[in-house]
Parts: sequence; C-alpha cells; structure tokens
Amino acid sequence: MENNEPLDLSKYIADDIAKYSGISMPVKAGFLQRMLIKKLPCKKLHMNPDDEFSQPKVGPSFRVISEYTQKFVQNNEQNGNYFFHQEPLIVEKLYPDGYRILNGHHRWAAAFKLGIKKIIVNVVNMTHEAEIKEILHNSKHDKRVTMDLDEVVFFDPQNMPLDQAEKSLGFPNNRFYKEKLRLGIPALFRCLERNGYDIWVYSSKYYSTDYIKSLFRKYHVNVTGIVAGMEKRKNKKNQYDKLLNEKYKNTLHIDNDLVLQIDTQSGDFKEYNIDSSDGWSKNIIEIIGEIAKNESE
Repeated sequence: MENNEPLDLSKYIADDIAKYSGISMPVKAGFLQRMLIKKLPCKKLHMNPDDEFSQPKVGPSFRVISEYTQKFVQNNEQNGNYFFHQEPLIVEKLYPDGYRILNGHHRWAAAFKLGIKKIIVNVVNMTHEAEIKEILHNSKHDKRVTMDLDEVVFFDPQNMPLDQAEKSLGFPNNRFYKEKLRLGIPALFRCLERNGYDIWVYSSKYYSTDYIKSLFRKYHVNVTGIVAGMEKRKNKKNQYDKLLNEKYKNTLHIDNDLVLQIDTQSGDFKEYNIDSSDGWSKNIIEIIGEIAKNESE
C-alpha cells in the first residue's frame, strides 16, 4: 500500500468489514431482483472479507484503482457515461441489508473515490457451504462426476466446429441464454444419472446458480451442484473438497480428452482416454458402461 494514499478508503473498507462481521450472510435474490437491478448505490455495496482486496496484509491495489479512475473519467468525457463498455460488478444479496461484492472491488473503489452514486452490477445467487451440505445430505449416491462448465460442458465456438453444438434454443429462450451446450451433453448427463452419479459442474466465472439450473432444464437435464467463481474462492476450495470427499467414495472427472476415475478414500485412479473420432459424448458413455461393468464383476 502506498504511503501517500489518503486513508479514507482504507478506513471505509475496514469499517465496512467490521460492521458486518458476524451478522451478515448471503441470501437468495428473487428472479425479478436479478433481472431488474442493473445499478446499485456504491454505499449499498459491501466488501467481501474473503477477497484479497479486503485483507489488510494484501489490501487494494491503488495503482489499479487509479487506472480505473482515469478510465471512468475518460469514458465520461467522451461518452457522457462513466461505465461505457464496462463489465458490471458481480454482487450477491446480503442480509441484513445491501449486497456483497464478489468480483469488481477495484472498480467499486474507483467509483467510490470519484463520488459516483451508482455503479452497474449483475446480481447473482451463488452456492455456499450451507447449500452444499444440504445437497449432500439429501443425496443418496456415493459417487459423483465433475466437469468444467466453460471448458467442457459449454460449446466453445473458438475451439469447436459448429456441428459440435446442441441445437439452439428457440425464441425467446435464445435471447436470454447465450451459452449453448456441447453436442451430446444432455445424453451424457442422462447416462450419468442412470448409473447413479451426482453431477457437479464448476466454473471460474460468476454464473448465478438459478441461471445455470434453468439453462440445463431447457435441455431437459438436471445437475446436482453448481460451484462458480472458483478463481476468487480458492480459500473455500479445500473446505468444499473436504465435504465432497467425505460424501463420495468415487469421483469421475471428465475433461476434453480424458476421463479420470478416482477412489476418494485410497487416492488410486485410472485414466481413460477419450476417442472423439466417433463422437465425444458417445465415447464417454461407452467408458461409463465399461466402468459399470468392472464395478459389477
């Protein structure tokens, strides 16, 4: 932290963390709130104590704040809008009041220092530890499959041919859901369900759990758990992994080129290479059949 930086921002952050420590908790935002709220007052946005921005030994980068400040001022001078082409802050609703910043603390700080009253936001619902515990408690399965949403489950137009995407959703769903599923994902998920797997999907991005669940339902499939924002939730990862490993005896991790079968208790694993020449999902379904056959012997 630079010594010549005014202390008002640092004090504001520390006071905000102290004020809500031990009394705040994330709560679900309703559909209309998530759809209609596009801007929020800066003073209604609270710091995330788990983010490095809020930790005194790491603290905010005043260089980054300064860069955003200059960018906002330049945007305002050129376009009459501080946030022209600026990504929204990702926030979640907080009890007893306001919203917690999940991603975008430095942009909030730049707006705060400029005296901007409102900043653009995207309100999401995230999966937290209490919800994970409830999901695990209600599950009757002792094995799970894990997949990365962006790298494996969603169709990637940059790295996949067009014929590797599921059929587009019809109007008006195609206006609301921008992501497409990879070809064969619905059939693969059905196969996993039939074989007694809980399906957990992960992403470094901040997707709202409601949005992802609803998207899958449009393709007539369900997922057990959705854990997003993992890049900023690294301190929670070990905690979540511990809960999941205590529940599931076996984990099947599916990647683009590999299926990894892991015995959670012993740590033993077996690799299955995916041959996509005859269809990516088809080959994985065959692998799942082979695993099921080996388990029954």
